[in-house]
Amino acid sequence: MELISSKENKKIKYLKKLISSASFRREEGVFAAEGLRLCGDAIKSGASIVSAFFSETFAEKNDAFVGKARAAASEAFVLKDSLFAAVSDTKTPQGVLFVIKRLDKTLDFDKMKNNGKVLALETVQDPVNLGTILRTAEALGVSAVVLTRDCCDIYAPKVTRGSMGAIFRLPFAVTDDLPALIGAFNRFGTSYAAVLDQDSVSLDECAFKGAVLAAVGNEGNGLTDETVKACSHKLYIPMRGGAESLNVSAAAAIILWEMIR
Repeated sequence: MELISSKENKKIKYLKKLISSASFRREEGVFAAEGLRLCGDAIKSGASIVSAFFSETFAEKNDAFVGKARAAASEAFVLKDSLFAAVSDTKTPQGVLFVIKRLDKTLDFDKMKNNGKVLALETVQDPVNLGTILRTAEALGVSAVVLTRDCCDIYAPKVTRGSMGAIFRLPFAVTDDLPALIGAFNRFGTSYAAVLDQDSVSLDECAFKGAVLAAVGNEGNGLTDETVKACSHKLYIPMRGGAESLNVSAAAAIILWEMIR
């Protein structure tokens, strides 16, 4: 493997831009995944790995993993430890980073008509929230996650790490028109909009039978009026105490638990 020791190397400049820029990730059609667990999940899932980068220390101590990564990747490089640390998006880098082609996925309603459970996210902005939601959705066995185009980038480093590999295994799709998608879903299923309005169905009273879609909105503003109107029903999470609302990832987890169980 080629050893890279200069921060002026074009590969290093490319990596830094890829990690920091969502628009560049979209233009290039690739994203960066860092860490032993996440990169291992990428190999297991059969993701298309363009490049593999290892720190010198990692390469010396992990022969077996490096061998698997080199077999799966189109190219592989070793970086000086200090250089890898400078490129890394984490405080304590593990020494392995992959550049991976975007995961082109489509939402297949035909597979969800009987008992599919879908989570729709509208304008969720915090990458930590999004990563946590994806991890929870996979853990609870959700059929798919739909995201609006203006959600934070699902390929952002904090999202991919926070998902704990769910991004490779969980079906997801990005939509430019969530109300229209919900309208299509309503032809065979039931949709719920999560709102703060108690003039709606309490979560513990929702049946969630058959195909169900639950929509959760932006951290500050919730769902748009258009999306709420597109849903079959409105639901709210009953709360005690003085809190007016829940963090979006917590709200999604509670709704998904009730929807799946």
